[in-house]
Order: sequence, then C-alpha cells, then structure tokens
Amino acid sequence: MGIDRRTLFKAGGVVAAAGALPTAVPGAAAAAPSAPGLTTRNPLVEQRADPFVTRPVDGMYYLTGSVPEYDRVVVRGAPTLDGLATARERTIWRRPASGPMGGYIWAPELHRIGDRWYVYFAAGDSDDPFRIRTYVLESPNADPRASGWLPPKRMVTGWESFTLDATTFEHRGKRYFLWAQSEPGIATNSNLYIAEMASPTSLATAPVRIAVPTLSWEVQGFRVNEGPAVLIRHGRVFVTFSASATDARYCMGLLTADENANLLDARSWTKSPNPVFATNAETGRFGPGHNSFTVQGDTDVLVYHARDYRDITGDPLFDPNRHTRVQKLYWNEDGTPAFGVPVGAGERAVQLSPYDARELVVRHAEFRLRVEGNVREVADSWFRFTSGHLGASTVSVRSVNYPDRYVTAGDGVLRIEPYADTDDYGRATSFVKVPGLADPSGVSLRLLDDPGAYVAHDNGRLVVARPGGGRAERARATFVGR
Repeated sequence: MGIDRRTLFKAGGVVAAAGALPTAVPGAAAAAPSAPGLTTRNPLVEQRADPFVTRPVDGMYYLTGSVPEYDRVVVRGAPTLDGLATARERTIWRRPASGPMGGYIWAPELHRIGDRWYVYFAAGDSDDPFRIRTYVLESPNADPRASGWLPPKRMVTGWESFTLDATTFEHRGKRYFLWAQSEPGIATNSNLYIAEMASPTSLATAPVRIAVPTLSWEVQGFRVNEGPAVLIRHGRVFVTFSASATDARYCMGLLTADENANLLDARSWTKSPNPVFATNAETGRFGPGHNSFTVQGDTDVLVYHARDYRDITGDPLFDPNRHTRVQKLYWNEDGTPAFGVPVGAGERAVQLSPYDARELVVRHAEFRLRVEGNVREVADSWFRFTSGHLGASTVSVRSVNYPDRYVTAGDGVLRIEPYADTDDYGRATSFVKVPGLADPSGVSLRLLDDPGAYVAHDNGRLVVARPGGGRAERARATFVGR
C-alpha cells in the first residue's frame, strides 16, 4: 500500500479540538469535532496587530487592533471567537487630517465599564506621527460598533512624553490603569506604569513604575516594555508584556503580584527572568506579542499577533503581516500560566491523558513518548491528529512544536520521528482510531499491522501492549483529550 501524499505534513493536517477527538471517515480527511471547541483558525484575522478581544459581553465577543495604515479605530463582533474571522468590521473613529491625533494610531483596547464602552488608544500628531500620547473614546451605546462615540479625550499621565498601550482592570473594588511610557531621565524607550483611576478617563494617583527593560531579551533593537495585559487567577495578578523590537526578536515577559498585595507598590511585582512566549522557528511563528486574554467557557484563551516569516524588508513596524492568533492558555500545577509555543498552521492542539490517570499527560522528552504530570514544557504535550499516511481509514499523530515529526510505533517503542517518504515510515506512523476500550467517549489507537496491539501507558512509559478483557488493561490503552 502506498502513502497517500495528500495527507503529508507539507500539505497541512487536521487536528482534534480538545475534548473532541476526530474520527477517521473513509473518503474524508478527518471528521469535524463532535462538539464546538476553541476556534482552530490560524490566523484568526489577518493584518490586525496588537489584538484585543473582549470577554463575552451580552453573548458577544468584540475585537479591535491596529490596522496596517495606522489611521483609524475598528471594531468587529461575533457570538463566537471563530465568528470574528468573517464578521463585518466597523470604523468607529478615524484620525483627523491635521493636528493632534493626526499621526499614527496604535493599539486600541475596548473595555466595557459600567454601562458604557471605552476605547483606549495611542495617537501621534500630524506634524510628528511619533509624538505618541494616549487618548480615550467613550460611547453610551450597548453595541460598540454603533455610531455615537464621543470625541476623544487625552489621558493625562505622569509626564509629557511618549505614552502608549494602555489597559485597565478592576481588582478588589478598585480600577487600575496600566500603560507603557518613556520616563524622562531613564534611558529606555518605554517602561510599565500603574495607577489607580478616579474615573474611566482620569487617574486618581501618581504613576508607579513596575517594570524597566534591563534583561538581554528585553533590549534587542530597542529597550522596550510595552503592551501589558492582565489576568487574575489562582491568588495572583499576572501581567504579560512585550519586549524588544517588533521583528522576530519581539517576545513576551511576565510580571506577578500576590492578589492581596498593594499593586501600587513596585516591590509587589516580580519579573520572570526569561521570556514566556517567543519566536519559534519550528512552528514558523515569529515575533509573538502584544497579547490580550479572553475566555471560552471555562477555558482561558491567549490572543496575540505574530508573523509567519522571519525576514522583513525595511522597518518592521510597517510590515503589515502581524496577524491576530488565538490558542488555549494552559496552567502549571503551581498556578502559573504555561504559554508553550505559538502554534503553526492547522487546527487546535490537544493534550492526551490516560483514562485512568487524568492528572497525567502524554509528552515527548528527547523525542521519546512518556506519561507525566506537571509538564512545565507544555508544548511537548501538544499533538494533532491528522489523516493517516496510509489512507483515510487511518490517523497519524503529529507533534505541535516539532511539526515535521509524527508518533511512530514501528518497533514497539513510541517516539516522534521526522517525516520520511517511505512506506515503512507511513506504516509506523499510521494507526486505526477506535472508541476507547474502557470508555467509548475516549479514544484508543490500534496498530495498523497488528489488530490486537494498542498504544498504552505503563509506569510512565508509552508502549505497545495487547490489552485483554480486564478493565485495568483496557483503561491503560484508552486516552482522553483535554
């Protein structure tokens, strides 16, 4: 039997959504998930940098972001994240032809505060487009796409200097403003600041500096801390931010404070020593950053932009192809976020857990498959189910962070190995997916050439086994997606 080359990794693949593993159907690439999951579009929206997606408001998600022309503020809305891809986009404000705010328009954020909508954005002047300051639009309407936005007001911060990337959040009955600014006397392009707000359009306290770019990954090209985004979980306040120039060196860092701490005390904040999200050449995603967070049900969702190529001609700021992307945000056992890597093309990644050990996941370590708990290298536990290399009645399992590698079981040892254009490789990487031996809501993977042999876990290893009729044996050969 020859390899069906239409299904090879060079042509992409079909992936299982978490909790809904695909079923191979003769004559089809793969079945659609049986239940709706996180959108599998990658990118979600092209040429929208600095993306901000609201949490659902009255059943609607709203998206805004920088447009390549840097000349207007746009909003689109849909009842699902996936629907944002094709939703009609409305321009709610356009820069004037001259004067203040007539320059570059950057990084709008849309927030529902009380019964009104607010958009915080950065704007330069027509005679100096890089004289960037922060402004706010306000609307009394229930739908932010509607007309009727009030004229922008200037947000007054600590200094008359370069100011951008403002966000706002509420915590313990107080509303805070968090932004990036160039502070006189500090030799950086921008630092991060926080203040309490008196109203959605004014500050109540003086700025407090909570982050300065000093680490090697924060000062590549430019000395930058910008694009803060807030997520409050597990007793802590997390702030992601972006650093360095806006090319492939752009990356994300993380600040953390205890939820009971004084957020206006700089000593409350700790910066992680390494970037938490960065360029990944294997997946072909470059310069991920300027993120926001939303949710789908109980799932936290990371929203960010990235390019799908490294080399840029000219100033990267004017390269238009920073696309809006989304992927599931995972959590470590200690309650800290696990970002993994920016995923490549294809549908959503899935983690696989043994049916009888749901706290564990399948992962690869040094390209061998294992079953472990508390996997901090979370991308090592992401896989995609694709149509099998030996026909539509089979499936193959593709690594997400090494997308040229597939799970192989040719010699009884489970590994991920680089694609090879041979029938032997196709046979070793093709499985028959059947309903879970212990529970039909799960999945079991049967070897193609041996109808009695299945992928199973055994004391931390992933092995080929021949489960009998005992429930424990069948449970070890059954996996569930998450």
